[in-house]
Amino acid sequence: MNVLNCPSLTTFRSLPTTALREAFLIENLFQPGTCELAYWDVDRTVIGSAVPTESALQLSAPFEVLASDFFCERREVGVINLGASGSITTDGKKWDVEKCHTLYIGKGTKEVLFESDDSENPAKFYIISYPAHTEHPTALATKEDANRVELGSKQEANERVIFQQIHKGGIQSCQLVMGFTELGLGSVWNTFPAHTHLRRSEVYNYFDLPDDNVVMHFMGPADASRNLVVRNDQPVLSPPWSMHCGAGSFNYKFVWAMGGENQEFTDMDAIPLKTLK
Repeated sequence: MNVLNCPSLTTFRSLPTTALREAFLIENLFQPGTCELAYWDVDRTVIGSAVPTESALQLSAPFEVLASDFFCERREVGVINLGASGSITTDGKKWDVEKCHTLYIGKGTKEVLFESDDSENPAKFYIISYPAHTEHPTALATKEDANRVELGSKQEANERVIFQQIHKGGIQSCQLVMGFTELGLGSVWNTFPAHTHLRRSEVYNYFDLPDDNVVMHFMGPADASRNLVVRNDQPVLSPPWSMHCGAGSFNYKFVWAMGGENQEFTDMDAIPLKTLK
């Protein structure tokens, strides 16, 4: 498990492009036949992937980082499938997980196994985990189960639908809030105008972005914005002091996941466009 340390806001202002990408972008997370994990020190977030091919993959807990006997001993997990159909088995119970379905795995779950229905066309399980202090039951949310929030307009090039899956009105969790956003054809901007939320950190993962297309992800304080060039299936780490928004060369989807002090989706501090620099 790779350990990622977040630079301070003061350090952020002077980072060159290479260092900025190393600190806030995970470029090669999804690798066939492996389970990859990274530990981010902000809110003790774990970001990971599982791409099972010939055999099942197990979610394990590197003791030198988590100091636990099994991964969910003190943690809850959200897993969304970004690939072909597959399944997740939790303590002997098998869950069929299609694309854009999300499985919440509760604290105390001892065994988590990932499998693909077709090894030639594998599932791509994207994993987000935060510490948990209460137990909630493991539950599955399909795309159809999600709470739909329609935002934006064609005129503003940000027509989009937010699919809320792990949230206060849906699957219950200790602190994890998770879902995905789908942009309409011809729309490129997400989460714009930008905002921050001091009480929660966030991880974005852009997906379904066609080859040779990119998203320009904007981050930083309002008076010192920076951008990351992001490609398909590359998560971006967003600390509480940073705004987060993006514009792509093609319409796309992205998974958003948050953890921190509260679960209020609308608890955010908007940044007026006139203050951006």
